[in-house]
Amino acid sequence: MNRIIRTLLVVAIALIAATAEAQLPSVLLKNTEGKTIDTAELNNDGKPFVISFFATWCKPCNRELKAISEQYADWQDETGMKVVAISIDQAQNINKVKPMVDAEGWEYEVLLDPNSDFRRALGIQMIPHVLIIDGKGKIVESRSGYTEGAENHIIEKIREILKKQESEDF
Repeated sequence: MNRIIRTLLVVAIALIAATAEAQLPSVLLKNTEGKTIDTAELNNDGKPFVISFFATWCKPCNRELKAISEQYADWQDETGMKVVAISIDQAQNINKVKPMVDAEGWEYEVLLDPNSDFRRALGIQMIPHVLIIDGKGKIVESRSGYTEGAENHIIEKIREILKKQESEDF
C-alpha cells in the first residue's frame, strides 16, 4: 500500500512540475459576447495574469472569484495584473454565466469552455482551479480548491513574479 501511495505522489509531483513553466495550449473558446478567443494567445502585455476555472453551480469557485473581486481594482492599480475567468458550465447552463457575472459585478474577462476542452488540455481535474501566468506566458503556479483567504496568495505570487521580472530587466 505504501508503495502505491509513493508512486501516486511521484506521479502527482511530476504532473505539477510539468504544468509549472508550461505554455498555454491552443484551444478556441468564446467570450460572453460570442467572440472566438485562442487560449494560446491569452496575455497581459508582459504583465502576470491569473486564469480561474469556475462553474456557476460551484460554491467554492464563486466564493473565490467574489473574494478576488473585492480586491481586484487595488491589485490592478498596484501590479497591472488581470484575471481571466473560464466557465466550464455545460451548454445547457451556459446562458447562466453572463447574468451571474453581471450580477456579481465581476470585471474579469470571461471565457466559456462548455466541453471542458481547455480544462482537459491543461490536465485540470477539479474546480476551482487557479493558474498564475508570468509576463512571458508561462504557467508558474497551478492549484485546485479554495479556502477563505487563499486569494491573498495570488497577489503575493504576482508581486514575486514582478520583482523577478524587474531584476531580469536590469
